[in-house]
Amino acid sequence: MTVAVVTDSTSALSEHQRASRADLTVLGIPVLIAGEEYREGETVGAERILQALREPRTAVTTSRLAPELLRETYERLLDEGADGIVSVHLSSKLSGTVAAAEAAATGFAGRVAVVDSLNAGMGVGYPALTAADAAAKGADMLSAAAAAREAIGRTTTYFYVDTLEYLRRGGRIGTAKALMGSALSVKPILGVDDGRIDMLEKVRTPTRGLQRLAALAVGDAGDAPVEMTVHHLAAERRAEALAGWLRERFGERLRRMEVTEVGAAIGAHCGPGLVGVITRRLA
Repeated sequence: MTVAVVTDSTSALSEHQRASRADLTVLGIPVLIAGEEYREGETVGAERILQALREPRTAVTTSRLAPELLRETYERLLDEGADGIVSVHLSSKLSGTVAAAEAAATGFAGRVAVVDSLNAGMGVGYPALTAADAAAKGADMLSAAAAAREAIGRTTTYFYVDTLEYLRRGGRIGTAKALMGSALSVKPILGVDDGRIDMLEKVRTPTRGLQRLAALAVGDAGDAPVEMTVHHLAAERRAEALAGWLRERFGERLRRMEVTEVGAAIGAHCGPGLVGVITRRLA
C-alpha cells in the first residue's frame, strides 16, 4: 500500500523536512504582486515579498490553489503508483484551497482524502508530516488521514506581529480588531482557534511579545514532550531569542526545534516582524 501526501506551501516546511519524505508533494500558493501572479517557492520567496510590502502603492495578495492543478497532481501521483492520497491544506476559514481540493478529489472515486488543518504554517506542516510518516510505516489512506487529523488536535499556534495592518488588508482579521490593535501603539499577540485568527492580548514591546508567546506555548504543552517550530519574517534575531527561551524551558521534553522564515504567502498577510511558535504535543 503506497499513500502519497500533498500539501500547500503555507505549511512552511523546511527543505530537510520536504526532502526526507519521498512521498510528500508541496504545491506553491499563488501570490499576486501588482497584479502579476507568482508561485510561492518557485518564482517568489520571502525577499521579494518583503520588497513589495515596503512599497505602499504595490498591491500584494494571495489566491487559493486551482482545482485544476490539484486534479493534475492527484492524477499524476496515482498514475505513478500511489494507491491513495492524503491532501492537507491551510485552514478553510482562511483560504479556499480546502474547497478546491475537495472539488478536485471528487473525480477519483474515494482515492483522495482531504484534510482541513484549521491552521497555518507548521500548523499545516505537522499534520502533513504526520500523514507522511504514517504512510511510510504502511498505513493506508484512511489511517494516514486519521493520523493527520489527530495531530491537528495536538497542535497550537501563537504569533506576534508588529502591526495588524497586513492581516486587515488581506481580510484575515476584521477592521475593528485591526484598529483596536493599532491603538496606543500596542503589539498584538494572536492565536489560531478553530481555523480562525483571534487577537488574544496586547503588549507594549516586542520583547514582552516574545515572552508571552513562550508562556502561551508552555501553558498549552503541559507536561508532554513536544516538537516546536518558531517562524519569522525578517526577524531572525527575535526568533532565535524565542527558540533559546523555549529550549531552556523544555529541556529534554523538547524533541525537535526548527527556526524557519515563512514564505511569501504567510508573509504577505503578516508582514515583517512576524514571530510565531507552533507546538505539537507528542503525548
